[in-house]
Amino acid sequence: MDIITEDLNGSMWVAAVEKRRLIGLEVDPVQEIVRWGSVYMGRVTRIDTKINAAFLDLGYEQSGIIFAADVILPDGTKPKGKKIGQILRSGQMIAVQIKQAINPAPDLVKDLPLSEKSSRVSMDISLAGRHLIYTPLTKENRVSKRVTNPALRKSMQDMVRDIDSIQGCILRSSAANCQTDVLIRESKILHALWDSLKNFLKTDEDPALIMMGPDATQRLLSDHATENINRIAVSTMEQFQDIEDWCELYAPGLVTKIDPASESETVVRLGLFESYGVIEDIDSLLRPYIFLTGGGSLIIQTTAALTAIDVNQGMDSSILSANLDAAKEAARQIRLRNLGGIVIIDFINMKSKKDKDQVMALLKKEIAKDPCTVDLHGWTKTGLMELTRARRTPPLKDRFDQADFD
Repeated sequence: MDIITEDLNGSMWVAAVEKRRLIGLEVDPVQEIVRWGSVYMGRVTRIDTKINAAFLDLGYEQSGIIFAADVILPDGTKPKGKKIGQILRSGQMIAVQIKQAINPAPDLVKDLPLSEKSSRVSMDISLAGRHLIYTPLTKENRVSKRVTNPALRKSMQDMVRDIDSIQGCILRSSAANCQTDVLIRESKILHALWDSLKNFLKTDEDPALIMMGPDATQRLLSDHATENINRIAVSTMEQFQDIEDWCELYAPGLVTKIDPASESETVVRLGLFESYGVIEDIDSLLRPYIFLTGGGSLIIQTTAALTAIDVNQGMDSSILSANLDAAKEAARQIRLRNLGGIVIIDFINMKSKKDKDQVMALLKKEIAKDPCTVDLHGWTKTGLMELTRARRTPPLKDRFDQADFD
């Protein structure tokens, strides 16, 4: 697998490509002000008892919203059953992290309520490495919820239980294949990062950004930490330096894989995305239809309530083969388009329970590749497949609009 970066009109696009096929995509739009994972000192500006939440001034003309369930008390616990007005007060300064970033265009949202144009934040701050997520407000170690295989989960729980020098960390799935000293080293780096942040989290001055969240390249490198990365192709020396600095900390083995491809004549003329042949693949993510290799197709329609994916059978494929084809591609499209919320897949009707189980097993295997939390709820009474996905960043369609992809 190769990681390729491209600066397009000031926006950073980063793709994971395997056999010239797009398997991952992250974007940092040039117009993005608030980024997922960023840490702020924010000032409480208003308590809203109707929605049990408080609004924050994050500085830079940006606002945040924090619900009572996302507040952390001074003793490190959550305020179960308490109202927001009992735990926060207007004017109070609190440290928060962006959990769902909103970057609205001012002319489009000026008439929207504040709750719809405010980034969702939490006081439960976490710092992400490549194999670990450090949660400084908790002492216990945990295994990521995304590790669903019972045997693997137990093995990882046993592993972290035996490492006394790691505290307050969540083990990502990639940690299963890591040596103990690699995890200990990363844990020390994340602890040191938190120690340096704490000096800025005690201020009672103006709201301010304390730490920017991980950029598109860092997110993709972390998400694909279990994969064999052959090359990290970058188009500018500035990107090269940033990626090298991050890899030296969290992935020393990748430093020699970083390639400043900007010096290549072909890349200068065509660009990395063009030379890798992924432009058409990215363009297809804006279309409502996708053709499957077996001759069938997917129709993808997103509404305010949910996303519906309709499966159509090809002329030369059986119902089962068409549905298996669709299950694999649907999981890929959900991941690449960064769809969130409820997703309904209308597979071609199957009478055999064995066939249904086979399609569901393949879909489960494919969604396990998703860096975001995806819950597969199974077949509904009407024969539809239902799942929900909690995305970190805005959907790709919004990124296209913000980043001016051309």
